[in-house]
Amino acid sequence: MQLIIDRLTKQYKNKIAVDRVSLTLSQGVHGLLGANGAGKTTLMRMMCGLLTPTGGSVAYNGIDVSREEYRDVLGYMPQHFGYYPNFTAHGFLCYLGSLKGLSKPFAKEKSEALLSQLNLTDVAKKKIKTFSGGMKQRLGIAQALLNNPKILILDEPTAGLDPKERVKFRSLIAKLGSDRIVLLSTHIVSDVEDIAHNVHLMKDGQIIAGGKVDKLLSQGQSLEQLYMEHFGDSEGENDYA
Repeated sequence: MQLIIDRLTKQYKNKIAVDRVSLTLSQGVHGLLGANGAGKTTLMRMMCGLLTPTGGSVAYNGIDVSREEYRDVLGYMPQHFGYYPNFTAHGFLCYLGSLKGLSKPFAKEKSEALLSQLNLTDVAKKKIKTFSGGMKQRLGIAQALLNNPKILILDEPTAGLDPKERVKFRSLIAKLGSDRIVLLSTHIVSDVEDIAHNVHLMKDGQIIAGGKVDKLLSQGQSLEQLYMEHFGDSEGENDYA
């Protein structure tokens, strides 16, 4: 199980948003840590096939990102995911399940299980437009898990979660990484320091440092110190809705 990013590049006129990024991700949780504007979202959108790279490639077990087989094993939660405000949470997940090719009974069963897992059972029949920011984020995580993906890409997923929800979310992600590749982007060090097997720091479109967490920590620095060395004070530790 390998996701290989090879010299991935995205250029907009005179600006290089992602600059020849190469990574090999295997089973487990991988953190992509960087300040806002570092290029994390652009990188992830290319990894999901939503943005055409200027150069380089992405492949999972030899399957190129452009192929249907790749999308079948992919789960993605964008930083700002779209939803239908008048749908209920349960109806929204069932609808997306059908779009992903799940049978109606399985989509219903899976939706109910995910709503329970993300502590949304009590509001399953309520319209999404009534949800708080944190509830919408949890629903976004649920939709990314509908097809039981082997690659799970989460872009700033803790935005809108309060501190208690963040702790539960980290526990969930740690479990999900036991049998799939999870890539989690964030600008909050605590989101990844206890659950990620590998952490990569991104700045100005490039991976500037990274590797196995235990190896990084063996160099005598905490992840917080490493982050502050490259980015200054960490951002948004208490940023939630």
